[in-house]
Amino acid sequence: MRTIAVVNQKGGCGKTTLSINLASALAGAGQKTLLVDMDPQSHCAVGLAVPEEQIEQSIYDVLISKSRNEPIKLTEILWRISDRLELAPASIDLSAFEQQMTGIAECESCLRNALAEIKTEYDYAIVDCPPAVGLLTFNALRAANDVIVPVETGYFALHGLSKQLETLSILCDRCSQHVDVRVLASMYDIRTKMAREILAELQKHFADKMFRTIVNFNTKIKEAASFGQPISEYDSASRGQRDFRSLADEVIGSEAKQQRRGFVTSLTGQLESISATADELLQAAKPAVEVGQAPKAEVLKPADTDDRLSEYYGVSQMNDAVVFVTLYPRAKSVQIAGDFNNWQPEKTPMQKLADGGVWQTKLNLPVGKYRYRLVVDGQWQQDPYNELTELNPFGEFNSVTEVK
Repeated sequence: MRTIAVVNQKGGCGKTTLSINLASALAGAGQKTLLVDMDPQSHCAVGLAVPEEQIEQSIYDVLISKSRNEPIKLTEILWRISDRLELAPASIDLSAFEQQMTGIAECESCLRNALAEIKTEYDYAIVDCPPAVGLLTFNALRAANDVIVPVETGYFALHGLSKQLETLSILCDRCSQHVDVRVLASMYDIRTKMAREILAELQKHFADKMFRTIVNFNTKIKEAASFGQPISEYDSASRGQRDFRSLADEVIGSEAKQQRRGFVTSLTGQLESISATADELLQAAKPAVEVGQAPKAEVLKPADTDDRLSEYYGVSQMNDAVVFVTLYPRAKSVQIAGDFNNWQPEKTPMQKLADGGVWQTKLNLPVGKYRYRLVVDGQWQQDPYNELTELNPFGEFNSVTEVK
């Protein structure tokens, strides 16, 4: 399970809006997601229409339960929001958490320990932090693999940002763990000169720490919150939904790249047992494709070196064939749907390579430009390893490849 903490000491920057809609977008992309509210104001529950009066136990009860020798599992307090999204709600009691835990050993690891018990049940945990650096935020950082700092593109947004990132770095050092901290430009209004200038400054100073995705100012997002819905439910065709879906795709893609590097590294000790070489792969026989027929998928074998294998992720042209390779360790099936098979994914299944989570196929396609999407366990999504995309009529993105 990948845990992402949403942190900013400044209030009103859209932390809760980001947490709710990123969690919803991840769930919509087929990822089992847990949203954890660590803010005593309990706005996640409000933003998802969970009745406050019906919340009998909150994350507070889980965090302090072991110190009282009455352990409560996280699963006992969860609210199911959708098929792949669940909420661990907060309560005003969280405001007393730091005082209650004074003198308790490992008090900064309460959330990490609670999440460790359910780490195999979820793909992602999104933690909405309070607008202060205290024990609650430190618990979130201790549990996190990644931190997202939402920054609105207004005048006061830049004030203290560098200091805040420095503070986060110090806290992460205290956690004795590596946490990837990234900045997200939010509430961006392209109509204003100031917003454009501030975005330019952010990209100039934090380019290597920024998401490519920018969350634009969108009234539909605020309307959705007032109705207790994520933007994906309130208006699935809105600009706000497209932004959060793009952010979710970027988050998933960044994890896939990390997994890819780990997978390629893990192959080092197995190379002697791999019989096929990259050259043999490229010279493999290519089945003819009849006019009017969808191209048939062909299984590829792993290359004999780490570097060769790592080059294959995404889509590439090798001689007269187009090779698709992607990484989905948890997927049970991966298919390709595109204009080359009349958007029928069942015609082009990808084949899983051993137990590493790598999926591969090779197609013979005539010269031309092709649009496609991956279908992972029934969920349609763009190829995370292909940066070439086009907006489709449904407000989402198709991946694009060109055969020359």
